[in-house]
Amino acid sequence: MNQSPVLNTYDDWKHCITVSCGIPLTMEYVEARMAALADKSAYGTMRFVEVWGERHLEQVKEWFAQAHRELSDQT
Repeated sequence: MNQSPVLNTYDDWKHCITVSCGIPLTMEYVEARMAALADKSAYGTMRFVEVWGERHLEQVKEWFAQAHRELSDQT
């Protein structure tokens, strides 16, 4: 299993998504990713776990939840 040496914090993850990848963290995007990652039978989620491990999946899900809270607070 691989561990991401770069994405160890929420700020690192957020920078990767928004700056490196150029993906805006909109409510729609965050909710779609949260739903996709919650489906353990989805190919993308199974592949994520295969490559990064269950622990990192849970961390990424927490980061999406944090982004969701931040977006909710802005409204």
